[in-house]
Amino acid sequence: MFSVMFSVVISVVISVVISVVIPWSFRGHSVVIYNRPMQWHGAMASVRPMLAVLAAPGEVPLASERLVYERKYDGIRALVTLEPAAGRRRARSSRAPRPQPPVPSVSIRSRNGLDKTAQFPDLVAAFKRLAAKLPGPLLVDGEIVALDERGRPASFTRLQKRIHLTGARAVAAVARVQPVAFQAFDLLRDGDEDLRRLPLTARRLRLQRAFRPPARSPLGLSEIAPGDGRALYRRALKEDWEGLIAKEAASGYETGRRSPAWRKLKIPRRHAFIVGGWTAPRQSRAHFGALLLGVPDETGLRYVGGVGSGFDEATLARLAARLKPLATKRSPFADAFKTEETAHWARPELVVEVKYTELTPDGRLRHPVFLGVRSDGKTGLGTRDSGLGAPRLEAGRLRASRFGEPAVALAKAGGLGPEARGQRPRARGRPLAGDDQEIPPVLERLSALEDARTDGFVDLPGGDRLRVTNLWKIFWPGLKITKGDLLRYYAEVSPLLLPAVADRPLVMKRFPNGIHGLTFYQQRVLETPPAGVRTETLPEGLDPIKEDEEATNPARFVGGSLATLLYMAQVAAISQDPWFSRVTTPLEPDQVAIDLDPGPGVGFGTVLDVARWVRDELERLHVPVVPKTSGSRGLHIYIPLPAGTTYESGMLLCQVVATIVSGRHRRQATVDRMVRKRPKGTVYVDYLQNILGKTLATAYSVRAIDFAGVSTPLTWNEVDAGVDPRDFTIRTAPARFRAVGDLWARLREGPKVDLKKVVRGQGSGSPEKKVIRTTEGPRKSPRKDHGKDNL
Repeated sequence: MFSVMFSVVISVVISVVISVVIPWSFRGHSVVIYNRPMQWHGAMASVRPMLAVLAAPGEVPLASERLVYERKYDGIRALVTLEPAAGRRRARSSRAPRPQPPVPSVSIRSRNGLDKTAQFPDLVAAFKRLAAKLPGPLLVDGEIVALDERGRPASFTRLQKRIHLTGARAVAAVARVQPVAFQAFDLLRDGDEDLRRLPLTARRLRLQRAFRPPARSPLGLSEIAPGDGRALYRRALKEDWEGLIAKEAASGYETGRRSPAWRKLKIPRRHAFIVGGWTAPRQSRAHFGALLLGVPDETGLRYVGGVGSGFDEATLARLAARLKPLATKRSPFADAFKTEETAHWARPELVVEVKYTELTPDGRLRHPVFLGVRSDGKTGLGTRDSGLGAPRLEAGRLRASRFGEPAVALAKAGGLGPEARGQRPRARGRPLAGDDQEIPPVLERLSALEDARTDGFVDLPGGDRLRVTNLWKIFWPGLKITKGDLLRYYAEVSPLLLPAVADRPLVMKRFPNGIHGLTFYQQRVLETPPAGVRTETLPEGLDPIKEDEEATNPARFVGGSLATLLYMAQVAAISQDPWFSRVTTPLEPDQVAIDLDPGPGVGFGTVLDVARWVRDELERLHVPVVPKTSGSRGLHIYIPLPAGTTYESGMLLCQVVATIVSGRHRRQATVDRMVRKRPKGTVYVDYLQNILGKTLATAYSVRAIDFAGVSTPLTWNEVDAGVDPRDFTIRTAPARFRAVGDLWARLREGPKVDLKKVVRGQGSGSPEKKVIRTTEGPRKSPRKDHGKDNL
């Protein structure tokens, strides 16, 4: 009888309270805004373009229904104003005032607002022909690109001949030999309507309808791939594009802002080159300044440039010792060139691996960075790099050289592996993203520094560098797990972890002397972090944590980049603890969680029982849920929320479910906040973490607990069958993640709870989809024996 009455009361609470809170939480929701373009106000010349954020490797999936993929052009960003009529001209004779045809108006402005109209008369002529047929003004966002001999978009270096010219005659002369094109990819104004608050997909449809240049025009629309960018990415690799842009399909246009709704997926090039000499060091640098690089062709060894970055002091010394016996008085290069510092020549026997952004028109490397020495003696350039035609080299073919340079492949032969040196093996496995070849060099470099017990720099994908120290310090004394092990783990699982913390403010709990030493929390940025570490300041009045450091250090760390992840591990923040909301929408969480925290002496079997009951109640409401271990003794159950939901609404849903479970299972579950009031032997069903500024350790995060646990996503079949959280540690978890894949992606990419339908008992979809499942097959019956209880 009590159970029936309790259910009735709870149902009334759900219906009344949620019916009040939910409509309030959706006021101003972007869906309402999306359907109603605003009236255009202000001058179009004052608008600045929305910019993209550089994505860390593996951070952005190449197939996602919420993303639209397009080519990243290497040109000049341009906002183009098109007006079909700039007014009517007066007739020359006052006696016969005849109206003249409307005169189209065109303006081209760069991302900084500079007027570029006069520099591209060929484009202006095409724009005017298009504008003459328009019913109203347009403001188009796109890219001006140079064309190669086959009419394809080429590199920015070809545009440099045009961008600084001012005279009309000079511009026209260069335009004849270096044609350009305009690729449109966004529409901000259509007639009198301001489209910037529409989602990207709606703006793209309006662009395709309004911007329709004729055939053989230098104007065109960018190529896009909604939902699946894998084929586009393969083309980018094959044709040596600069990269891709991944854009959230539902995102509005954020004028003048660099937004994480748009992500740049750069494709760095990495190849092997022959060292033909070096230059004298500059200022305080020792040994040499740069290595002089070449590639073989029909004329001999052709010079492609020098590389002077990517070295630490130890590498400089080792390379200098290797080059000294190769010194010669004659240049091995077939062509002559000049260097800023004195050049010294070497016999062309040493081969090095270098990454760079592109080759200039005269065949020189742009932004080269040294990666390591090759011992296989093979060299090569990309298939389209200045037509050299040598095959692209795969990073997996690198091997550690006999003088210890960073390498990719494991090198156990010849006593090079740590086992041969009497040391424990490092976490040097393949990266968790199958095609990501940029993580292994990071793992090797971290291992080399720890083995040598020296501090140094680590080169990260994208050109960032991070100084790391004391990698040999023991963080987990019982397991002899070091700070270096922690950094290597995070580098290895970064393709899975970075999307989980992307764009979210992070709270640090630092353990400078390991898990048993003194610890402290850090909310804000207290010192200048290295390049690549993202920090953001919340709008005034929104930060929930008020403290002394806020006045002088308002910025917070924001997750999503490998540099940020490894920097936080470097300063001894063991776990990764993100907000439930993103920095772009701090008041709107896109996920909430129920934290199952066992009391003293409560085994994990009881935790699993409570998890199943929580799952059953959410399933009854058709709410999608994803479980994971906490990495310690508990378990987290996450619920994905739709855009625009408030913290209050999300927490209310968790509170209702937690109250139902604790009411029906009083011997095993409680919602009492005060520890002394909790019944002995119960699991605390915590819904109060869902408050602005509070955090839980994210999926794939390491925890500061004796067994070095990792917060591990689970399937519900595993929860039903029973698992032991001690099976998922910093040493064992990577192998599991390779075997099962990214189970946590379902939280981001699966269905969201429909809070309005929850009130009507309909949830997020049909009954067969009411719980996110990651394995097929019928649910197993819960076992009475759930493993160890002394956790």
